[in-house]
Amino acid sequence: MAESGASPRPSAPPARSPLFRAEHFVWLTARVLEQRLFSHHFLNGGADPVEAALEAYRNEDGGYGHALEPDLRGPVSQPLHTAHALGVLDAIGRCAGQRVERVCRYLTSVSTADGALPAIHPSQRGYPAAPFIPIVEDPPSALLATGPVVGRLHRNEVWHAWLFRATDFCWQAVEALEKSHPYEIQAAVTFLDSVPDRPRAEAAADRLGRLVREQGLAALDPERLDDQPVAPGYAPGEHHFPYDFAKSPRSLARGWFTDDEMSRSLDSLAAEQREDGGWPVRWRQWAPGTALEARPMVTINALRTLRAYGRFVG
Repeated sequence: MAESGASPRPSAPPARSPLFRAEHFVWLTARVLEQRLFSHHFLNGGADPVEAALEAYRNEDGGYGHALEPDLRGPVSQPLHTAHALGVLDAIGRCAGQRVERVCRYLTSVSTADGALPAIHPSQRGYPAAPFIPIVEDPPSALLATGPVVGRLHRNEVWHAWLFRATDFCWQAVEALEKSHPYEIQAAVTFLDSVPDRPRAEAAADRLGRLVREQGLAALDPERLDDQPVAPGYAPGEHHFPYDFAKSPRSLARGWFTDDEMSRSLDSLAAEQREDGGWPVRWRQWAPGTALEARPMVTINALRTLRAYGRFVG
């Protein structure tokens, strides 16, 4: 029961709007971090509470753990957790200073011989993890983990010795891609959208866009998904749409799709909001708790994407 002296909500979305329904879902199901992120993005909440909630996931080595990414359980720091943390800091304008210096020290400590990041560090062994995430003793460098980290650091004009070789790795990996899958392409887009060499990024993005279309990695017609295969190893129905690659109109990936294709995908995204106010998780679900923790993240991302394209959310 709320105390009579509790602080009032900073603002309220219009009744029964997508945002109103999503707010109910977030307060009902989300972790503290996602509650505060929702408040920051949509209810004029401050950045300090978000950063305070994120701090609970940080370890002494400068990385992040404690199931920040729900599919990796346990306390240990992991590159994917740390990429997620940088995404949060970027979203609230706090991706700088001593906190990022500590992150870069962690990244240096877990990098592979070529200066990049493995998708999963072997320290995860012994803790629960999604069965579709392989844990090996000597993992290779992965664009999936390295691209988002490098992109977000460049976006915030962070300069650290770790970035030089990691950036070179991302360029080599992106420009060598011949066959890929949607999550790897999304990692490449995060890198290309922010890396300083814009002409090179535009050329690489143009080639990736052709690859995405040739390999059918984007479902261009939401009404005909039965004719659209998913990537090998993905869950049934785990389709990816234009908005998954071009999360805002400013993304280089926006040029991969026609206006009609993008509009249809955004219509489909808006229609996916469930009766409980949240958006569904499309990837493979292996434990009840992980799906519950992931849905508020998916919901916040859906609302941010719709708003970025000027769609009404509330």
